[in-house]
Amino acid sequence: MARSVPPGVYDQIVAEIAQHPGGIGTDDIAAAFPALPRRTLQRHLARLVTDDRIRGEGQAAARRYLPVVVSIRDAAVVEPLIDARAWMSDAGREVERLVRRPLMQRRPVGYQRSLLDVYRPNVDAYLPPAMRRHLYELGRSPEGDRPAGTYARQILDRLLIDLSWASSRLEGNTYTRLDTQNLIAFGQVAEGKDQREAQMILNHKGAIEMLVEDAETVGFNRYTIQNLHALLADDLLPDPDAAGRLRSILVGITGTTYQPTGIPQLIEEAFDTLLGKADLIEDPFEQAMFVMVHIPYLQPFEDVNKRVSRLAANIPLIKHNLSPLSFVDVPERAYVDGILGVYELNRVELLRDLFAWAYERSCHRYTLLRDAVPAPDPLRLRYRNELGEIVRETVRGGDALDIGAVRGRGRELVRADDLDAVVAMAVNELHRLHEGNIARFGLRLSEFRAWKK
Repeated sequence: MARSVPPGVYDQIVAEIAQHPGGIGTDDIAAAFPALPRRTLQRHLARLVTDDRIRGEGQAAARRYLPVVVSIRDAAVVEPLIDARAWMSDAGREVERLVRRPLMQRRPVGYQRSLLDVYRPNVDAYLPPAMRRHLYELGRSPEGDRPAGTYARQILDRLLIDLSWASSRLEGNTYTRLDTQNLIAFGQVAEGKDQREAQMILNHKGAIEMLVEDAETVGFNRYTIQNLHALLADDLLPDPDAAGRLRSILVGITGTTYQPTGIPQLIEEAFDTLLGKADLIEDPFEQAMFVMVHIPYLQPFEDVNKRVSRLAANIPLIKHNLSPLSFVDVPERAYVDGILGVYELNRVELLRDLFAWAYERSCHRYTLLRDAVPAPDPLRLRYRNELGEIVRETVRGGDALDIGAVRGRGRELVRADDLDAVVAMAVNELHRLHEGNIARFGLRLSEFRAWKK
């Protein structure tokens, strides 16, 4: 008897291929659907070609898949027929029209503190109640009542790749998703790429790991947001001391008539007000939208503010075990237009429309993975902190990768009847350590390199 295909799988594969009019190879498609076994994916691709939903060109490793193009009234339309702007409301379209005028037609504006001051948590909202309910129904997971971050930990491998790649792409990073996967999983830097691009992606990885591993303690407070900035900005700012510190200098933003405030006292006061209001908001989606509006608008840091806002938007989603917002399908131009609407017009409609559309897309991408996630290893969950301590202290102590030394560290932390299994897990983790995955153990690059020597 033929196996039934989970609903939506074919549509998701077709939609992924539609993102690449020039064609996409099997490896890149597989990277987008890590929950699908490769042979299953190949069968799905063959079926889609047979059904004329996609085209296949080339043979073996050189085979590529392309979207089907049909002619409607002499216009070339890529299937599936998705209007890239259908998610916009009328108000969003108006904002788009206004921010796409030539710069000379747009009025120079500065920071308006009133946008922040007039917002009343749990009274005012950027997202209508019906929209919030809809997003919750899409994003809720079976882990809703489990400890904060349970669901994000289950899909962490996929989330690290998706969010690191997509958020970096919105900053002009040219790494492909497959490049990103190779960098994060194997420490393999893509040839011909700027080293700063690899650094940007690895910084995202470290920041995401912090949000997930510390899900119960992170929040909208100075410690979390400033450390989030420090991780994202590591080795990317002209002044290394600016990482994690509030801005004390004037900055300009290209492509806009908006000029952020350069008064350090105002920046600090507004930053604390922003965090205080965000912390009071009860709805996780409204929290996410609020920080996506106000962190870029205030520009509390010298640079990397939008990256901070995108990852900070995931804090309430991770804490409530909701599907994360990966930004994978977000068009760069639409995102920039939404931010410009806030900068120049103090209007959130376009960014709101994009937020809701992007979250729906993100939820659809994680549906397969959510259903395919295996049950977590209960022993690994029980000794997660102890396992991290064994790995961390082995590296910092400069110990050779010796089972006896690992056992000695574990003996003080683990029950005797669990010791052999935990030692085996720790040795496996030590063997797998590389520069791209050390942040989840709280290790510095210098510590890892010293240990490797």
